[in-house]
Amino acid sequence: MSSQPALALITGFGGINAAGRSSGHLAFQRVVYEALSEQQKLETLSSLNQIMGLDGEPLANEEAILNGTLVRNWDNVDWDADKIPFHQPFNDENGEQCWRLSHKRLSVQSAGQTPKGFDPAALYPSRHHPRGLQMTIYAASDAIASLGVDWETLKQAVRPDQIGVYAGSAMGQLDQAGHGGMIQANLKGKRTSSKQCALGLSEMPADFVNAYVLGNVGATGSSVGACATFLYNLKAALDDLCSGRRRIVVVGNAEAPLTPEIVEGYAAMTALISEQKLRDLDGKSKDEAPDYRRSSRPFGHNGGFTIAESAQFFVLTDQDLALKLGLNIYGSVGDVYVNADGFKKSISNPGVGNYLTMGKAVAEAQRWLGRDAVRHGSYIQSHGSSTPQNRVTESHIYAELARAFDINDWKITAVKAHLGHPLAAASADQLTMTLGGWAHNMIPGITTTDRIAEDVHQFGLNFLLQHTSVDSKELPLAFINSKGFGGNNASAFIISPDKTRELISSTIEQQSWHQYLDKNEQTRINVEQYNQDMNAGKIKPIYQFGEQVLEPEDLTISAEEIRIKGWNNSVIL
Repeated sequence: MSSQPALALITGFGGINAAGRSSGHLAFQRVVYEALSEQQKLETLSSLNQIMGLDGEPLANEEAILNGTLVRNWDNVDWDADKIPFHQPFNDENGEQCWRLSHKRLSVQSAGQTPKGFDPAALYPSRHHPRGLQMTIYAASDAIASLGVDWETLKQAVRPDQIGVYAGSAMGQLDQAGHGGMIQANLKGKRTSSKQCALGLSEMPADFVNAYVLGNVGATGSSVGACATFLYNLKAALDDLCSGRRRIVVVGNAEAPLTPEIVEGYAAMTALISEQKLRDLDGKSKDEAPDYRRSSRPFGHNGGFTIAESAQFFVLTDQDLALKLGLNIYGSVGDVYVNADGFKKSISNPGVGNYLTMGKAVAEAQRWLGRDAVRHGSYIQSHGSSTPQNRVTESHIYAELARAFDINDWKITAVKAHLGHPLAAASADQLTMTLGGWAHNMIPGITTTDRIAEDVHQFGLNFLLQHTSVDSKELPLAFINSKGFGGNNASAFIISPDKTRELISSTIEQQSWHQYLDKNEQTRINVEQYNQDMNAGKIKPIYQFGEQVLEPEDLTISAEEIRIKGWNNSVIL
């Protein structure tokens, strides 16, 4: 076993997806709801009751809450999937082509929507923001508040340029408040607004976090890599932390692709599970209702992925800062690998790049933690998109690596079974569920799949079709995998909170470790109070519009440094 580099610690996280709010592991708890204790179920229902804006007691609303979360039939969009506007062509009496406004029903009738009734625009002065940016404000605020230590305390503990924000989306903001509305304006006889062009840009989630949540003047940006986008940004965050250029990085993604145009675009690629395909899988007639909840069936008999929306953010810090401030340690990022596919025939088909990313992740994790940790103490949060092609190609990668690394019972799960596929934010969902699994000693199973398809490679693999209890102390490693259109492949290995604490405590003086533990007690109390206040609807997202705006006269410039009003530490030149 080789010595590992300095650890990049996960000290806070938050967000929103089809399972609800991420912080406090509440979204995870919705996914494994059937396996929870009665007290945990009540906590989960209380959170969702508030998010969904329901009246009455959470237990009384249990059926409505469960039906209005996870993958399901359309119920939380501002358009009618049964009546999509369609300009139907026809020839008039002079033979000239004309169009009449008609309507049609979407072939895709299920998605991973945020909980029914959740409206981020109602939580702050949204000012006609695209939905992806509304979700960004909610998710980033949740992540910052989940730290249990005021952001101002973190900010003043580092130099201004030692903070970074890496976030974005793969599709950009394509709803009516973004590029979608801008492109359609003339055809609809509407005025193009002054906001649509700028707010539609794909890196705008990072811009909003900088400008309205953190007031960040440090590093910023977004790497885009289709469905692997979050891991691309996580790699940028990790590289910055390991180099020492940054000490705090907020990293995440927000994707809100649930518009008729985007849904039809992916449906035209035959990438999505249509209503008819879903019926065909279960042998149902045209008049029978499909099982929308089981639209996504990774590694089983399936017919396409289920598109979803999600916004997830994580706060990463270096080890010294986390110990100094008593921050929670939810785990650490080992490394992230990115590889392309080489020459391709179809741009959307998978290639060889993912063999390289997963192979390098497994090999490096073995160098860090040893052979036994990989063989007996790791599992895979797979891409698991629920397409016939994915179930064959991705399982082959794992089977070949299991053979190469002599792994006999490699546990595989796929959370898209419950949350759907939110494109850029997909691997962020996977990381959120990984952290929840360690906290609850449970790996969420692929419960929508009743049996593994015959063409899935299974050598050395154990596909978990039920929620599976584990001992987190015996599970120090998780691999997160992403396969994106265009040959965007990324894989990461994440180290459990127990193992991370063990690695830290073994390399510092015990007095320093105990001082950290003492400070961390108050942090834990603060985090628990935050969760209670959020469930009670007492906390709104952070949105600081026009506050503390810096002007040139707020800078003091010398040849050695630049001091910024409001910051204790300067930028060293």
